[in-house]
Amino acid sequence: MMEKYKNISGKSAISEYKIGLDFIEVKFFDGEVYLFNYKSTGVSNVEQMKQCAESGSGLCTFINTKIKNKYKTS
Repeated sequence: MMEKYKNISGKSAISEYKIGLDFIEVKFFDGEVYLFNYKSTGVSNVEQMKQCAESGSGLCTFINTKIKNKYKTS
């Protein structure tokens, strides 16, 4: 089950996320869901994304600036 993204800034395009041992799934308000895992995105990037998701801040910016297309669609 996905968690609601806190979206502290109120400007994020992300609505929900799901954290697993070696991945994070991110759902955007347009309904698209993307899977970021250790293999496609890198361990340190996924762990940073998990921290952003749990804090409710910076996840969309991190994806847009650091990750770009290192994901798999779910």
